[in-house]
Amino acid sequence: MHVDIIKLRIVREDSVNYKITQNIGNPEEVYQMAQHIGLWDNAEEEFWILCLDTKNKPCGLHMVSKGNLNSSIVHPREIFKRAILNNAASIICMHNHPSGDPTPSQDDLDITKRIDEAGKLMGIPLLDHIIIGDGTYISLKEKMLF
Repeated sequence: MHVDIIKLRIVREDSVNYKITQNIGNPEEVYQMAQHIGLWDNAEEEFWILCLDTKNKPCGLHMVSKGNLNSSIVHPREIFKRAILNNAASIICMHNHPSGDPTPSQDDLDITKRIDEAGKLMGIPLLDHIIIGDGTYISLKEKMLF
């Protein structure tokens, strides 16, 4: 019988210089990071995850999906694949609304609930989902939408 031996490795494609003086503690800090990577200024919707270690310090930043003007296909499997490879203790999701209005759609709320449920099962909690608009953001956790 033939069995493949498979090794999983993280390949760092790029890095972002971002001075973090403390652990990620609030949505404003995530919003600042999103601005730093230019997430607010994209013509297409992009869905990213921020992986955090046990002390809530970033240990990875991943684009999960790039969509079109008003949608991006996201599946919890793709999110948690990256989180597991990054040895994340928790994650924060973020995506932009190219329209500039960060008001969550029903699709945004539905996928957030699915990601939250999957994270609870896997032991990698979803701490927040930040939607970035034009000069503003909405934290779904602060609005108690999941």
